[in-house]
Amino acid sequence: MENDLKGKRLLIGIKQSTEAVNQGKAKEAYVAQDAAAFIREPFETLCKEKQLPIHYFDTKQQLGRACGIDVGATCVVVLI
Repeated sequence: MENDLKGKRLLIGIKQSTEAVNQGKAKEAYVAQDAAAFIREPFETLCKEKQLPIHYFDTKQQLGRACGIDVGATCVVVLI
């Protein structure tokens, strides 16, 4: 699963991802399960309200690597 996101149009990070979901520009979301609950849970709730599929990675580091970056990522969305 780690290579699934490379080459896709992504927005990485909670602020940009939340904005894309609110604007209807995202087709799916990826969330790191080890992210702080106060960050992760509101984003998950928003995605569920917008009926956006959510996929999970165990750690922020794994999600970051899957996106091709050297740092961890809390959440990522794939753009339409």
